[in-house]
Amino acid sequence: MSRKMSKQLIKIIISLLLVVISLLLKFDTELYSNILYVIAYIIVGYDIVLKAVRNIFKGKVFDENFLMTVATIGAFCIGEFPEAVAVMLFYQIGELFQSYAVDRSRKSVASLMDIRPDYANVYREDEIERVDPDEVNIGEIILVKPGEKIPLDGIVVDGESMLNTQALTGESVPRKVTVNDEVLSGCINNDGILKIKVSKEFEESTVSKILDLVENASSRKSKSENFISKFAKYYTPIVVIVSVALAVIPPLVIKEALFSDWLYRALSFLVVSCPCALVISIPLSFFGGIGAASKIGVLIKGSNYLEALASAEIVVCDKTGTLTEGVFKVQKIKAIGYSDDELLRYAAYAEGFSNHPISISLKQAYNKEINEKLVTETQEISGKGVLAKVDGKMVLVGNEKIMKEYNIKFQKSEETGTIVYVAINDEFAGTILIADKIKEDSYKAVKLFKNNNVKKVVMLTGDRDNISESVANGLNLDEYHAELLPQDKVSWVEKLMTQKSSGGKLIFVGDGINDAPVLALSDIGVAMGGLGSDAAIEAADVVIMTDEPSKIASSVQISKKTMRIVKQNIVFAIAVKIGVLIFSAFGVSTMWEAVFADVGVSVLTIVNALRVLRIKNTYNNR
Repeated sequence: MSRKMSKQLIKIIISLLLVVISLLLKFDTELYSNILYVIAYIIVGYDIVLKAVRNIFKGKVFDENFLMTVATIGAFCIGEFPEAVAVMLFYQIGELFQSYAVDRSRKSVASLMDIRPDYANVYREDEIERVDPDEVNIGEIILVKPGEKIPLDGIVVDGESMLNTQALTGESVPRKVTVNDEVLSGCINNDGILKIKVSKEFEESTVSKILDLVENASSRKSKSENFISKFAKYYTPIVVIVSVALAVIPPLVIKEALFSDWLYRALSFLVVSCPCALVISIPLSFFGGIGAASKIGVLIKGSNYLEALASAEIVVCDKTGTLTEGVFKVQKIKAIGYSDDELLRYAAYAEGFSNHPISISLKQAYNKEINEKLVTETQEISGKGVLAKVDGKMVLVGNEKIMKEYNIKFQKSEETGTIVYVAINDEFAGTILIADKIKEDSYKAVKLFKNNNVKKVVMLTGDRDNISESVANGLNLDEYHAELLPQDKVSWVEKLMTQKSSGGKLIFVGDGINDAPVLALSDIGVAMGGLGSDAAIEAADVVIMTDEPSKIASSVQISKKTMRIVKQNIVFAIAVKIGVLIFSAFGVSTMWEAVFADVGVSVLTIVNALRVLRIKNTYNNR
């Protein structure tokens, strides 16, 4: 508990004790009881009265501080000392609940703030200097010791270690990094010593951008929050005027009507009219939803986007790097007359000199050191493949064209992906399938989208049609469109936007720089932050810090839960207030019912709003 909350609690306890003493001890005159009530009121309510006075001079007259001050001082004026203290006491209890709720919801985001690095150890003139991260230049070498945060994005040039990425991704499993691996600022170095070559200045680093997103998220209000702000702006002056009329007009018009009775009703009316429950609980619900999403590695740039996620009807995804891993790997080997290992060895040796993506995939799959002395007479046939003498055998590796050019009788493969044909000593030896693999998480993502009433899941990609069809069928997508240029993706998103209902939203998910235009065009743009480009993350409204598309579906669930809580609070608060306002006007309810309608409803709506924070456990364990 913070120091401010502790002081607030002490004031409430002391004031409550004075009220109990006054009630239990029977004084000869009411004077002593009233003195105790006044002291209790000053202890628990002086700061509210002070705020009300200050705000009047600032032009902010009709706020909750003004309402509480007028209502309680009015109660003292008509001799209702216990009720005057009770109103202020319960109001402060409500404020304490609010402080606790806000503090708890802030802590749900606070773990992100812990990623801010305090310093960087940089090599300068053969010495290590400890400097601010924003003083380090691109290309300089920094040293990160065990237990330290990585201060800037860069490439490991020496050392290996396990990194704790939980603050960025929400994942608890450490990630191993070694030389030439890219590392992101904000991660914690668990064990080894790392030397890192800085690739981005601090202002452009991952940690800086994340902190900027979190700090500015509250500035983008949802429709519900804007409605409540406008509602309170007009509602509060109206009820003040009505309460004044309620105190003054009936005694002038109705015979035998006592001013004190109608003033009491007016004060009760004033107490219950305070819109605290709505003003506090609605923003708190959205803040809690953003906090819950951040716990699973999802950064939502504002409560307006959190609200929009609940209305998602169409989800449009890029393919490479979003639904698939974005890395070409050997998926299948079909050898004829040789073992699979032997076929892969010959192919990897023949392609050993090349840096072509297919060559790299073959060498990575072989995963052994290549003895260059065994490879001679290497010849690259442009656009077709390579011919090389490997360990005394002529090895031909490439596509169908190279097989036909050398008159090799081969078996054509119908597999989807890039097919590498291999011939050894003019005899067909088999095929190697290289393809981008569908992420395991993508299957779960599509299923969760369907469970969350998303009407259509669409894939847009620049890849070939046959490969795209295979991915779309494998994931059971509603439709796909292949061989698209960036402007074609924009055209398709525009068409799909016309297929949603008036209240529905379209989500676009991408990770590349060519996705930035459609991320900005869609209702909700989602960038896959783990592999995503800076341009995509900048244009997006939501950033997924891992490469798991199912996190988007989880965010939709969090959004729906948040919106249910917001609607519950709005309906409950307004219904109770209208009921008690009517009863107060007719003199049926007392100041105590008014206190419940204000503070009691506020406490209940705040407690209800806090439920959104609990849903993080559900999605972390999926």
